Amino acid sequence: MYSLGDKAETANSKPLQKVQTLIIGRLVVIFLLLVTSWIWFSGTLRLSVENFPQGLFLVFTISVGLTIVYFFLLRLSKTLAWQIRAQFFLDALLITWLVWRTGDISSPYITLYIVLISVASFFLRPIPTMVMSAVCAVLFITLSVMAMTSVIEPTLPVPELRKSIQIVSFHVVAMLVVGLLASRLSDRHRSVDELEQTAKNLASLRALHERIVESIRSGLITTDLEGHIYTFNSAATEITGLRLDQVQGTSIYDLFGDIREPIDLSLAAAGDGEQLPRFEADLITPDGFAVRIGYGVSLLFSESNEASGLIITFQDLTEIRSMEESVRRKDRLAAVGRVAAGLAHEIRNPLGAMRGAIQVLESSTPPGSMQSSLMDIIMKESDRLNSIITNFLGYARPAAVDFTETDVSEAIADTITLLKHSPDVRDVHSLQFEPGDERLLITADATQLKQIFWNLARNALQAMPDGGELKISVESIPNNRIRIVFSDTGVGMAPEQVEQLFEPFSNSTTGGTGLGLSIVYQIVKDHNGVINVRSLEGKGTTITVELPCNNRPVKAEVARSAAALAESSRLDAFLHVEGRENGIPLLKS
Repeated sequence: MYSLGDKAETANSKPLQKVQTLIIGRLVVIFLLLVTSWIWFSGTLRLSVENFPQGLFLVFTISVGLTIVYFFLLRLSKTLAWQIRAQFFLDALLITWLVWRTGDISSPYITLYIVLISVASFFLRPIPTMVMSAVCAVLFITLSVMAMTSVIEPTLPVPELRKSIQIVSFHVVAMLVVGLLASRLSDRHRSVDELEQTAKNLASLRALHERIVESIRSGLITTDLEGHIYTFNSAATEITGLRLDQVQGTSIYDLFGDIREPIDLSLAAAGDGEQLPRFEADLITPDGFAVRIGYGVSLLFSESNEASGLIITFQDLTEIRSMEESVRRKDRLAAVGRVAAGLAHEIRNPLGAMRGAIQVLESSTPPGSMQSSLMDIIMKESDRLNSIITNFLGYARPAAVDFTETDVSEAIADTITLLKHSPDVRDVHSLQFEPGDERLLITADATQLKQIFWNLARNALQAMPDGGELKISVESIPNNRIRIVFSDTGVGMAPEQVEQLFEPFSNSTTGGTGLGLSIVYQIVKDHNGVINVRSLEGKGTTITVELPCNNRPVKAEVARSAAALAESSRLDAFLHVEGRENGIPLLKS
């Protein structure tokens, strides 16, 4: 990247190079002119010293000395305008001296005046070019008059006065006409240079604006007045999952929905000089994720200050709204959690006494009687109630995590083996496991890892009451992590159910308490992992668990502190929808 000094140096290097080219080019031209004149006066390629052009050689010698002086002056001063004009003036004097030494008004080198004027047009502005042609004409007229009046000794006999006036007039007119044409050429040449520079500046300015727009971390979309999308920056692509080539020319209403009313309100507020309002909307990414966005609308004006389109800026509010909802939910459940943890203990004590009493009564009740059947029902329901309390306490006060090196594929295989012998698996169910080609080892609690797999697999099987297929796959992903995917073809869930899936005692499709999946989330969180859910009603559910391969064991004192706080805060630490990265992305139907 260039600094300001670098850019200034680059901008000044082009004129400097032109002056250096002029200096070297002048010397080369005079040398070639010297050689060709020598050949011309010799009349043959066999050159002789007698025919050597002495006057032209002297001009060449002087030019060599001036070249050294010119380069020295370039190092002393960066003001090039006066140096260029001084060089052309000295060139005119040298040409005048050369014309005098080679025949005055009959010299063949008078044409060099015209060459000098033409070259000057590439370095000077139109008026200095005309001045240069006038200087050449004045020098030639002065030389001619002095030669005709014998003020200076003419090199060759001067023609008669009338013919001399004709020759001088012809050359002077030619110089002035060439000067006029050269000034026009200089003007056009300078206009072309300015146009090229303007085009470069515009291109640089456009590139700068594009970089600024692409660097904005908010999504930015511009449309015409009808709502057809024109530009779409990288942040908009990141939020929506769509590229510019996919949305360019399409309607903004296809992306954001019917937002005509917010647009009208924004334009009305802008017309009244009020602060532009902000709005929120939901959009669905190509991957099926629901994204909550906050956006604002303003008018886009053309160079003539006419409204030419709309500017829509927006941000991804999914995580913010999820965090707000999580905070509200934590406030509601904080008190409930403290009460429920103590209540579970209080329920368990009389439940144990009731169970013991029923067992005593059952021993004295005849088998097969009505009383015996009722006692069996009471025993089963007490067992179910005890199981609920056990799961709840497991959620509120989880066991300490014991991190060891665990083979994930082996843990899944053990879970599937146990699952096949459970009543949840029937002939209409199909279990498929894709372990991958390599052995995947992670630092985790093997028992809790199997509990994750067991709960997710049982939940998937219970979501397929009429049968279906459960696929389990495991793979290694970048950033030293692994991904385990449970995909079923069951009844699926509505977006509202997905949102509450990991909440304890939530409404589940299988009729359970929801504590199993709450425990799953808590275990995943304890392993510094992420769990994502994608589901469509009638098409099944896919649950993805991502775990880091290396986990640092929790220190004993930290574990004890966490256990002490568990009763009051564990319930409010469950998973909630927290965007596409830190929580559960939602898939709306």
